[in-house]
Amino acid sequence: MDDGMKKPDEQSLAYGGQALIEGVMMRSGSHMVMCVRQPDGSIGTSMLTVRSLTRHPVLGLPFVRGIVMLFETMYYGVKSMMHSASQALGEDESFTLTDYAILLVMLVVLNGAFIAIPFALTNFLGLSGIVFNVVESALRLTMFTLYLYLISRWGEVARVLQYHGAEHKAINAYEAGAALDPDTVAGYPRLNPRCGTSFLFLTVLTSVALFAMVPQTTYWVRLAYRLLLIPVIGSVSYELLKLSDRHRGSPIVRALVYPGLLFQRLTTKEPDRGMLQVAVQALEEVKKLREADGQ
Repeated sequence: MDDGMKKPDEQSLAYGGQALIEGVMMRSGSHMVMCVRQPDGSIGTSMLTVRSLTRHPVLGLPFVRGIVMLFETMYYGVKSMMHSASQALGEDESFTLTDYAILLVMLVVLNGAFIAIPFALTNFLGLSGIVFNVVESALRLTMFTLYLYLISRWGEVARVLQYHGAEHKAINAYEAGAALDPDTVAGYPRLNPRCGTSFLFLTVLTSVALFAMVPQTTYWVRLAYRLLLIPVIGSVSYELLKLSDRHRGSPIVRALVYPGLLFQRLTTKEPDRGMLQVAVQALEEVKKLREADGQ
């Protein structure tokens, strides 16, 4: 790749995305585009105007916006996934607030398990102080790695992980100022430091610091603290992710985000040309919408 290409600036860092079932979703601040490979081989494109609650003066404050963004990202992510499933399978499905509420409960339970199980196991070992926090976090990280490995081996998920790689390649190519065509995009890495996988790794690091502040009281009180701190962990991790992006040239920041990139080797796979075509089309369409707004 040409080292003389333009460097990323505030304008080029305006897009994010998500892999879908046989497709890719790309999003800017106000628009979301979903491109999905149809049963007949064509690419179906759907667009949605979104208005983030973080535009509110209070909800957009640092550390508050992280919690809001987590819920918004999950809502629109699941909405996109349901849409792609109906498009790829040729069925008429809709995503309701009831579906979202059920999913939210399931995710809360899953996150609770990632907090409670390592805590219970470490407590069983009779450890205390900083050693307790380090071992607990190591167990949580092991559970997280095993979870990523297992889902990456699940056959039904493999193509979604390829589309995940296509989404990253398209954004990386765009941020490097390269031509947005499948052959050019194919030469860019499938890893991206702003990926949700890197965010999840940051939550593990954040939990080490926050849990160290929890008073050494009873078993149930300490467990309750950990569960109640889940939104705080997500909020702090979100701010760290934004900070790391602003200082991505720093050797310290590179060292901190490197483990997250390693985890992405489990959550992304090399896409084929057809998948890259879908990702490029999604990015091109959301660019047009953003530029039409004068942004």
